[in-house]
Amino acid sequence: MTGNELLRKLRRLARRRGLTFLYEGRPGKGGHGRIYMGDRFTTVPALTHEISPGLLSKIPRDLGLTRRDLS
Repeated sequence: MTGNELLRKLRRLARRRGLTFLYEGRPGKGGHGRIYMGDRFTTVPALTHEISPGLLSKIPRDLGLTRRDLS
């Protein structure tokens, strides 16, 4: 899954749950960004890059979700 696909899924999930959602891109080398969902946040790699399985399991934990929520 790429960062863009993850962003789309999280945005849809936040809308369904009535949570605020914000993606803040960071300019510069690497292009990491932050996703704020409700009162939690996590850091994600550049949106065009593939997300590793380990990071893909950490991101939902940071946001208080389960891996199943992203399915």
